[in-house]
Amino acid sequence: MRCPFCAHDEDKVIDSRPSEEGSAIRRRRECLSCGARFTTYEKVETVPLLVIKKDGTREPFHRDKLIAGIQKACEKRPVSTDQIDQIVDSIETSVANSLKREISSREVGEMVMERLKVIDEVAYVRFASVYRQFRDVNSFLEELNQLLKPQGRGAD
Repeated sequence: MRCPFCAHDEDKVIDSRPSEEGSAIRRRRECLSCGARFTTYEKVETVPLLVIKKDGTREPFHRDKLIAGIQKACEKRPVSTDQIDQIVDSIETSVANSLKREISSREVGEMVMERLKVIDEVAYVRFASVYRQFRDVNSFLEELNQLLKPQGRGAD
C-alpha cells in the first residue's frame, strides 16, 4: 500500500477490524518511511454474473427472475419456498464455483430442470414445456418418455 503522504510503498498494519457490517475490513497502517498513519478498507470484489440470452444479448443475473420462473412451474405443487431457495442457491454456488463471468440462459435452464426433476416431476415438466418451447405434442411426449425411462428400468 502506497503512503498517501510520502508515496513510500512499505507500511505496517497497526490494527484490523471488521467494518460495514462485516463486508469490509478496516486497517490502520503506519508508513515505515515517514511514520504517518492512514486508514485503508479492504472489500471483496464481486464480479457481476451476466446471462447470455438466446438472442445473444447479455443481462445481469437476477436471482428474483429465476425464483419467479421456478415458482410458476411449482404453482399448486407440494414444493416449498425453502426448496425453491435451495435450488437457486445451488445454481448460484455452482456458477460461482465455476468462476465464469457469463453463462448462457440455456445452461441456467438445464440446471433448473436437473434439480426440479428430483424434487417434483410435474414442476419439471411444466418448466421444461416453457423452457424447451415444445413445438407439438410429439416433442412433449418425447420429453415425458425420457422422464419415465429411468423408472421403467428400475422395475425390472
